[in-house]
Amino acid sequence: MSNDKKPKNTKFNAYWIYGIAIVLFLGFNIFSGGIGGSSEGSTTPSQFFKFLRNGDVKKVEIVNKRKALVYLTTKASNKEIHKKNKKESFLPTAASSPDYQFEFGDVQLFQKQLEDTIKERQLETDLDFKTETNPWGDLLSSILPFILIIGVWIFIMRRMSGGGPGGGGQIFNIGKSKAKLFDENLETKTTFEDVAGLEGAKEEVQEIVDFLKHPEKYTALGGKIPKGALLVGPPGTGKTLLAKAVAGEAKAPFFSLSGSDFVEMFVGVGASRVRDLFKQAKDKSPSIIFIDEIDAIGRARGKSNFSGSNDERENTLNQLLTEMDGFGTNTNVIVLAATNRADVLDKALMRAGRFDRQIYVDLPDIRERKEIFEVHLKPLKKSKGLDTDFLSKQTPGFSGADIANVCNEAALIAARNNKKAVDKQDFLDAVDRIIGGLEKKNKIITPSEKRAVAFHEAGHATVSWMLEHASPLVKVTIVPRGRSLGAAWYLPEERLIVRPEQMLDEMCAALGGRAAEKVIFDKISTGALSDLEKVTKQARAMVTVYGLSDKVGNLTYYDSSGENEFGFSKPYSERTAELIDKEISNIIETQYERAVKLLEDNKDKLTELAEVLLKKEVIFKDNLEAIFGKRPFVVEEAVKSSPKNKEEEE
Repeated sequence: MSNDKKPKNTKFNAYWIYGIAIVLFLGFNIFSGGIGGSSEGSTTPSQFFKFLRNGDVKKVEIVNKRKALVYLTTKASNKEIHKKNKKESFLPTAASSPDYQFEFGDVQLFQKQLEDTIKERQLETDLDFKTETNPWGDLLSSILPFILIIGVWIFIMRRMSGGGPGGGGQIFNIGKSKAKLFDENLETKTTFEDVAGLEGAKEEVQEIVDFLKHPEKYTALGGKIPKGALLVGPPGTGKTLLAKAVAGEAKAPFFSLSGSDFVEMFVGVGASRVRDLFKQAKDKSPSIIFIDEIDAIGRARGKSNFSGSNDERENTLNQLLTEMDGFGTNTNVIVLAATNRADVLDKALMRAGRFDRQIYVDLPDIRERKEIFEVHLKPLKKSKGLDTDFLSKQTPGFSGADIANVCNEAALIAARNNKKAVDKQDFLDAVDRIIGGLEKKNKIITPSEKRAVAFHEAGHATVSWMLEHASPLVKVTIVPRGRSLGAAWYLPEERLIVRPEQMLDEMCAALGGRAAEKVIFDKISTGALSDLEKVTKQARAMVTVYGLSDKVGNLTYYDSSGENEFGFSKPYSERTAELIDKEISNIIETQYERAVKLLEDNKDKLTELAEVLLKKEVIFKDNLEAIFGKRPFVVEEAVKSSPKNKEEEE
């Protein structure tokens, strides 16, 4: 026999607290005489003394040294002004009740003023003192503050735990996990088809999804699925997108949260949330947990720890380590995590058995950028014949997020110009907008400054055109963008290794702007700040990181583990430091003199290019070919790399 009776809702409703507090407050006022507690009319001290001087007051009672009760004479009660006041009173007047009442401030001052008036007017008014007690009012006044404090405390705790009034939420569930659950009942639209490029990374995570769908395929051979996979790479390369695709493809519960969701001001909350998260995942196993930005809790322990042993973040990390691969852990829970700072993570977290795989999600190459463009171009209304190969060549070093931003900016630019479709020029303008900033055609600039900027940018273009290993020029502009007064756009070659001559040519081209100012005006300016910053970083990297300096030798002071970042001590002596500084300075000055020599030899062509730039404000590769001719070493390089010549060389 089944019992169909519904269980009673025993959860405490917070509205009861508020209701009880209001009733007690009203009762306190009623019992203490605050609301409707008496039938006498109210008056003011000034009106009372007016009645007193007229001889209308028979008796005054001072109650509890704060309130005065006024009794009128029989003759004064028949006066029109007092009859009118009685008619306005909404309660019936008893025979023995006072006619008026009012409250005053200092009792001694009021008593002195009252006695002086009686003596001055020679009145027969009686003065009496009285003390009244209200046990109910005293009781309510003593317990009401505690009830209000308890009510406010319950309200705050319910808000912190995520429950509202009447919602029946638990008061002490602050240690519960904040993970968002995705399962087969919730549609997640992102799939692996939406992830362009990243072929290697996609294969790794697809294997995890395939194991959840067909575990017997791997267990039949004795294999085990990795317990965890760590997605590592620069920002915007698609780590979180891969996790979204896993959530969309896997037919298993998927718990998603950020590393900062574990962090709380209360001690022990982080570890409690980790325990609750893995408990939920084990209850729904096989399942996947995704922790985005895991470096928020996974930093190496013992580094810069000034808070002592009871560090909340370390407690959270210790609990995470135990849950991932501790005593009696469940192997049916797979942990995915993402970070762009793998160098700061704790070694115990990175070991095999916790994160068995580290999947590096790198910036896309030219082929992958084309695939990413094709994904983000689908929702756009683009013009016919738009070449995605051209777009991928124009965006070296762009991440997937940057390419998505380019497509969106191009659509906005086309809409701003009232176009019916997004064309090639819109994408070029979008790239310029993202790299250089907003174009400022109305920026106030003097003719002499504009001429200096034109020669500065023409110097960059001339030197880069003359050097074999410098990046090929795309366009030069003297239209202000962002914080710069002019810019030269290059299309850098995507190299896997870089040789010293290539780095030196790039440094020489970067110094071409300042060299042009020296050659033409025999003066230099502050306009080369960004160029000097770039060149100094490159020279320092050549000497201290890549070991490309003859004087310093085949040494590197770069520490990939991140344990020594030149904090309080340098890993070399003062003599070596002087040698490094001198070598960096020699490299930069040598390339600067080289740029000056190139521009002095081609001063007429530099001037011609600058005049064209002043006239048109924007010049392209064709303008340089008209002045300098084609770059001969580019043709030679192309011939050398042809298959036919490769066979001959072999």
